Amino acid sequence: MGFPFIRSTLAPRAGQPRPIALQALALATLLAFAPPTFAEAPPPGADVASIRAWLLANNPDLQAMQAEAEAAQARIYPAGALPDPMAGVELQEIDPDRPTLLPNNVGSTTYSLKQPIPLWGKRGLAREIAGQQANAAQLEREATALNLLAQAEQAYVRYWHARESVLVVDRLIELLGQVEEVARVRYSLGVAAQQDSIRAQVARTTMQRERIERLAVRREAAAMLNAVLGRPADAPLAEPASEPVLGLPAGSLAHALAGLENAQHPALQARLAVAAAADTAAQLQRRQRFPDITLGVGVMQRDDRVDSLEVMLEVEIPLQQRARREREREAVLMGDAARSRVQAMRNDLQGQLGQAWAQADSARDQRQLIEQTLIPQSQANFESALASYRVGDVDFGTLLEALEAWQGADLSRVDVRRDEFLGAAAVRAIVGSVE
Repeated sequence: MGFPFIRSTLAPRAGQPRPIALQALALATLLAFAPPTFAEAPPPGADVASIRAWLLANNPDLQAMQAEAEAAQARIYPAGALPDPMAGVELQEIDPDRPTLLPNNVGSTTYSLKQPIPLWGKRGLAREIAGQQANAAQLEREATALNLLAQAEQAYVRYWHARESVLVVDRLIELLGQVEEVARVRYSLGVAAQQDSIRAQVARTTMQRERIERLAVRREAAAMLNAVLGRPADAPLAEPASEPVLGLPAGSLAHALAGLENAQHPALQARLAVAAAADTAAQLQRRQRFPDITLGVGVMQRDDRVDSLEVMLEVEIPLQQRARREREREAVLMGDAARSRVQAMRNDLQGQLGQAWAQADSARDQRQLIEQTLIPQSQANFESALASYRVGDVDFGTLLEALEAWQGADLSRVDVRRDEFLGAAAVRAIVGSVE
């Protein structure tokens, strides 16, 4: 339904709405009936799930590999299709004094149609090879997705860690301010030296410099995360809503190693698919020992009538035996190479798995020790030192050491939590977990 604007060269009469008012009313009516606009999707970064979802949906490397996998699927049917037939026209008895290419003006014209036909199951083997190669391409895409997910999770862990470490430094700066205030009060009462307040100021300035460095690390982590996601380096990221949810998969290290031995990782399965395609290619090359045929039919035209028909049978003669044997040898060696790469990749993945599992296990044990023992002890030590300093039982250096030990333990907790998450992300990529 349209809303035409009415233009008039006459001045509006009193009491009538002016043209500008009519236009405004029409615009308001259009906006009222316009379809609602949807808000843009929030940027990733609030949690690990948002990072995974963005990566799987938008990463250009994965999109390219998915297109290549679909292209490999599209090659399966043509691989086993019959070759295109060949049509031919043969002009005979052309008068050299009056050469022409018109069929009615030559002695005879033969129209032929030939169809090459591969025999001995060669078309089926070719289609099987294409299917195995397509399967390998899809598995390679899945393996790349696992690796990119691990990189994205690790980049997100560093992004979260940079934020958490800044928060710990901020708490330490605030506590140093409180300690400085206590020292100032004691100095005003004449029971402490002015040096105590100055030392607190120096320590606070040092931590502010530390805060600037950690903010720079946070910007670097954000740029790295955006790069893995396939976004511009300065693209906005949401603030982490909570601690990442990243844990080791269920089961033991021995169970995970057994999964690799059974080739459960998509990269191993892709190598096995390549080896299977090479074996099938070797079988196809052996079938090349047997000749293919070409069937054809023809019609001979003389003047403007059909003079005769012909049927043709052509047989391929496999004379190039050395070339055929070398192609067979090539296919066999490619299969051997693919199987050797499977074993080499399995050994490499097992080594990476053991290292990442040990990192995650060790970091988890350290975190539990810090959370359950070190932090409560260092906090109690600081509170005791603060109370003793208020009454003059300990000097200011002891108080600063207690404060730095307490907050240092909190920073260590954040650091080992980061290492625990990094190890878990690496393990999840190797065992094939995308949950």
